[in-house]
Amino acid sequence: MAIKNIVLVHGNFVDGSGWQSVYDHLTADGYRVAVVQNPTLTLDGDVAATHQVLDSLDGPAVLVGHSYGGVVITEAGNHPNVAALAYIAAFAPDTGESVSSLIADPPPGAPVPPILPPVNGFLFLDRDKFAASFAADVPEKLAAFMADSQVPTAVDALNGAVTEPAWRSKPSWYLVATDDHMIPPAAQRAMSERVKATVTETPGSHAVFVSRPAVVAAVISQAAQGLNDQP
Repeated sequence: MAIKNIVLVHGNFVDGSGWQSVYDHLTADGYRVAVVQNPTLTLDGDVAATHQVLDSLDGPAVLVGHSYGGVVITEAGNHPNVAALAYIAAFAPDTGESVSSLIADPPPGAPVPPILPPVNGFLFLDRDKFAASFAADVPEKLAAFMADSQVPTAVDALNGAVTEPAWRSKPSWYLVATDDHMIPPAAQRAMSERVKATVTETPGSHAVFVSRPAVVAAVISQAAQGLNDQP
């Protein structure tokens, strides 16, 4: 069956509206696109939100995750309606791994995300450092809006560990953002190699889904077409 469904899963500190330009490219190409709005309270809750969207589909889909959304799709991707995974500058954890465990021991010289100390169990990025770390190639006014409209992320979500990585049974694609200051490109490459993904690299910040939507959409379409071209 041809893959015409795409499901987009956002990461931390943003919401699903950031996918709008990617959505526009994909729908213009004839795909049916759904956007998950993660509560970002717990991994289980975000997986449930993703399953709710997947349950509503009329056929197989490419499940796409950005950043922490990569953890969500790794766990949620075992759903029978998921035909492939696409990681966009995203975490791709193995069994027992979480965002917290993957960022616990950064290599020397790696950029450190400006995450503020938790308040009542929730995290934000330092507003004054948001653009440089998350959205360096996004227009200044839009980056400022993204900083001021941050979605609080629960510490519990970052601690959520994967139990059964879907990439072990589903084909995967990965877009490495080579100017990312949130997830180092070297870490992205290591994770993409581990999952045996088809890899594309592009200049871009962590907000590559905002700054380079055509490139992101092309990788997602590549995943769908790669499955459609299989005998």
